[in-house]
Amino acid sequence: MKLVTAETMRALDRETIDNRGIPGPELMENAGRGIAERIRDEILVEPQGKQMVVFCGKGNNGGDGFVVGRYLHQYGCRVKIIFPGPPESLSPDALQNYKRIGTGIDLIDARLNEQLCVNIEADYVIDAVFGTGFSGVPTGLSHEFIECINRLDAPVIAVDCPSGLNIDTGTHDGAVVQAEYTFTLALPKIGLFQSPGRELAGLVEVVPIGIPDDVVTSFNIKENLIVTETVRDLLPKRKPDGHKGDFGKLFILAGSTGLTGAATLSAISSAQAGLGLVTVGCPASLNHILEMKLTEPMTYPLPDVGKRGALALRGLGEIRKKITKSDAVVIGPGIGRHHETSELVRRIVASLDKPAIIDADGLNAFEKDREPLKGKHPTLVLTPHPGEFRRLVDEELPGGLYDRFNLVRKYAAPYNAVIIFKGSPSIVVSPEGGLYLNPTGNNGMATGGTGDVLSGLVGSFLAQGMTPLHSAICAVYLHGLAGDLAAGELGVRSLIAGDLIEYLPDAFKLIEES
Repeated sequence: MKLVTAETMRALDRETIDNRGIPGPELMENAGRGIAERIRDEILVEPQGKQMVVFCGKGNNGGDGFVVGRYLHQYGCRVKIIFPGPPESLSPDALQNYKRIGTGIDLIDARLNEQLCVNIEADYVIDAVFGTGFSGVPTGLSHEFIECINRLDAPVIAVDCPSGLNIDTGTHDGAVVQAEYTFTLALPKIGLFQSPGRELAGLVEVVPIGIPDDVVTSFNIKENLIVTETVRDLLPKRKPDGHKGDFGKLFILAGSTGLTGAATLSAISSAQAGLGLVTVGCPASLNHILEMKLTEPMTYPLPDVGKRGALALRGLGEIRKKITKSDAVVIGPGIGRHHETSELVRRIVASLDKPAIIDADGLNAFEKDREPLKGKHPTLVLTPHPGEFRRLVDEELPGGLYDRFNLVRKYAAPYNAVIIFKGSPSIVVSPEGGLYLNPTGNNGMATGGTGDVLSGLVGSFLAQGMTPLHSAICAVYLHGLAGDLAAGELGVRSLIAGDLIEYLPDAFKLIEES
């Protein structure tokens, strides 16, 4: 699903209205009716008699609110609409829908009510003050509306976005609505998925308003939101008569003294994602530890740097043979930063002929020599967190999400890599400049080992024959979804990386049954 900025959304609206013959009032009617139907079916269930209070602004977001209120009244709700008045100050489309408010709806001009929030009772509050075009600081009655919405003791439903939020940055400069639900119109907006916008928006759903698909396609939008249906359709199909050789062979180069847990988590998560066979290549002095930790995955002892628990350069030939016999390779979980190991990683990547994901200290090996990343190799998957990314590029990370998008894009092509930039939210960038934002995951996953679980998932999908881009998209979504399911049962505070693996089967089942 395409992901848009405020500017792109305005351009889509203009194209639809000016060149496709669909008038603005029709789009507004579709928006308001669509939101009212979602409220009726998904939130209220039994709308009869529910008290709904709608706060409308002067612009088209307020017009959407008038339509929402009208339909909720038709569905049996008691509706009160508060607007800033006078009517002639409303936008033309909003004024048109103001005039369509019939009897039975309590219509309140806020200018004539000095005690705006006194004695207002509501089962639900609907925020239709500002839409996606807003920037700056709310003032006057708009500021009072936002303060009143937040003070009322009722769940808040935002129309398009929480009022006061900058939907390009997810930030706000003044008062902002805290919503439990946001019904965003036509396409998801970037700021709804970046903190604090992500938390302010609550549960986000997209409501179609009638913008033709070919209009969206014509804009060549490169930003996308990963959704369940996309992941479901991308996951590898399993042959009814398949055997383990049909579902991929993965080689994981991992582990060093003190970091065998990273190798373990990566190996187990790869097996849990439908993989046929997985082998962990580790320093020989640590092989016995991994043999005790792992049941389903196999281990393969490799030359060690003087029994120090670090992979030695003299193992290069042996490793290349193992990679040749595998369908994909994971390089880096817990591999350490010994100078011999780092040189080993650089030489492996320089001669790669199989799909590969490079993670953790595998990435740090290129801090001072990035030429192997720029060489001729199959498309890689790189999975840096912000610190690892800085070491790869020698540039400071900008604070804004959209600016980070563009910085990551800058390096995906020269490295011929799909880059998973880990964070909140995580993003996937392709060498062609496509960007995919992951909406799943939570702060309970900010703990050691969760990145190793992700590397195993990506490696598993690569070995099963998925493209690097599709592997990354599916892996980040499932990774976050497993974290969300685990947090729902266990809470975020006590979450550990192993919990994600435990909930992976539930995540797969949820997607496959969607």
